[in-house]
Amino acid sequence: MSRALLLLLAWLIASPASAQSRYGQSGEDRGAPMGRFDFYVLALSWSATFCETTGKRRSSTQCETGKNPGFVVHGLWPQYERGYPSFCTPGGRNPSQNAMDVGMRVYPEAGLARHEWQKHGTCSGESPAGYFNAAGTARARVTIPKQLASPESDQRMSIVEIERAFALANQGLRPDMMAVTCKRGMIEEVRICMTRDLRSFRPCDEVSRDSCRVRDVIVPAAR
Repeated sequence: MSRALLLLLAWLIASPASAQSRYGQSGEDRGAPMGRFDFYVLALSWSATFCETTGKRRSSTQCETGKNPGFVVHGLWPQYERGYPSFCTPGGRNPSQNAMDVGMRVYPEAGLARHEWQKHGTCSGESPAGYFNAAGTARARVTIPKQLASPESDQRMSIVEIERAFALANQGLRPDMMAVTCKRGMIEEVRICMTRDLRSFRPCDEVSRDSCRVRDVIVPAAR
């Protein structure tokens, strides 16, 4: 094999295009090139479930009385058709205080905002403030169904009912564009797939397959 051909092969392996060998495959693509993804997933966490299963044990400020309104933003996640990038390179700078001021208008806690920036925001191609603003834009795009806005008592709903409620409240949203996850028999999150420009919802087979397989779940009351 000639020296020129060897050099060409070495360049191809080291070039950004080599990321195509991972791009679009299932699982976490840690250290992927920033800005390379297909769509976003807006993850809305049911705060009362988080507090019941994890938050109280961590003494999370999110779980203080009166700070449990129902759905809160867990994250805005760049996603491949199969798999997702994380902790992208080159590494993003730490959010400034001005950026954190933006983040705190979207996320329930500063620690969560910082974590989401490092793991997912670095993959967006945005600055920290730009990423937090994008998360806020995505959240504003989604209408929470009336029966899930801030229930005062526990209720039981089927996964199909939850999906249907979100679809009816949001024009253009269908069950194959979202996932409803659960934990310990309670609703955990609703994950909604959106185009890169955040202007519309879009199908996402791999994400929607993550929906909880049980027939129904408990929706704990907002605290």
